[in-house]
This record gives sequence, C-alpha cells and structure tokens, in this order.
Amino acid sequence: MIIEDIKQARRENSALVAYYYFDFKDASKRNLRGLLSSLLIQLAFHPVDCWDVLYLLYVNCHDGSDEPSEAALAQCLRDMLELPGRPPVYIALDALDECSNATGSPSPRKKVLDFVKNLVGCKHPNLHVCITSRPEQDIHAALSSLTPTSCRVSLHEEIGQMKDINSYIRSFVHTDEVMRRWRAEDKEYVICTLSERAGGMYALSFGYLADARDKG
Repeated sequence: MIIEDIKQARRENSALVAYYYFDFKDASKRNLRGLLSSLLIQLAFHPVDCWDVLYLLYVNCHDGSDEPSEAALAQCLRDMLELPGRPPVYIALDALDECSNATGSPSPRKKVLDFVKNLVGCKHPNLHVCITSRPEQDIHAALSSLTPTSCRVSLHEEIGQMKDINSYIRSFVHTDEVMRRWRAEDKEYVICTLSERAGGMYALSFGYLADARDKG
C-alpha cells in the first residue's frame, strides 16, 4: 500500500519512486549489489539526466566489460540524487531481515545497513526512505538512531495487524483439508498459539530526517 500510494505521485510526475524486496529464496535479492543495481535501473528510466549518470558509469566500466564495484554503484546513486531540480525521491525497502546476516565479514546485511546509514547521513533534502523489517537486534540497533520514535511503526502492535493475522490463521485452519477434521478445541489452540507468537514487523521511515536536523 505504501508503494502504491507513492506510485500515484509518480503518475502525476511529481516524484521518483524505487523499491526493492529482499528475498531469502533468491541469493541475488539479499545483498547490497542486488539492491543498488535495482534502484539505479528504476531511477534511470525517469528523467533523462539520471540515465546520463548511469551511462557514464557504463562508460567508466569500459562499455560494460568490467563489473562495477559496490562503491561505484553507490556513488552512481548519490550522483543521481544530487542532480539539480530533482523532484522528491521515494525509496522503499521491504523485508530487510531477509538479507543474510550469517556469512562474510562484513555480512551482506551489515553492508546494506551501512549503505542505508550513509545514504541517510548525506541529508539529501528530497529523499524519503521507508524500510520494513522484523525487529532483528542488529537492524533495530543500526536504524533506531537514524529516525525519531514518531517515524517508527511496529505493525505487530497495531490492532488491525493482529486481527489480520488471526483472521488469516483462522481461515487457513478451517479450510485446510487435514486441519478442518481436527477437534474444535485443537483448532482454537493452534489459532491462539500461532496468533500470539506471530513475528513482529517494524516499518521505519526516514522521510523527514533531513528536514528535522536542518531545523536543529
């Protein structure tokens, strides 16, 4: 819904939009390179000058014969954001917790978190970032310092979210071919237990961070 709402602004030519879904099932979609490549392609297809920035990276990589480094990709994104006359740019990152935190030093997730911190730290006046994630300890520690409490939403604490989870579990239990033959008390036990233990989800927004800091 967040993305669809922002897309409306894009259709009205009043904003640039890029979004990315981390996916634990796809190794190419849970690291910094995959994130940066996707954001660059999405933003480059809007104003012509963004495409020019991406083309310059292509030329610097010997017309695509060399693979750009993650640092070069990140710099290309910053160059796009710093172009004069930019409309608001909205970047949405979903399921950051699905980015791997188990291998490498730094891990793929640590690289993404460092990138986000550097991006926000640049204080681009027209940049708005929204990130959704389960509240993993490292993610919470890295991102909480970047945004005020008023810009954080714990979906798991929202009544509507809890009702949706309960409704989904209840529907599944009562329609599944095997489960619907269970005793009524067993069904209720499963529904209550799964609803209570459903993992939380944070939505963190950095949209107004630069403005807030500029005002002291």
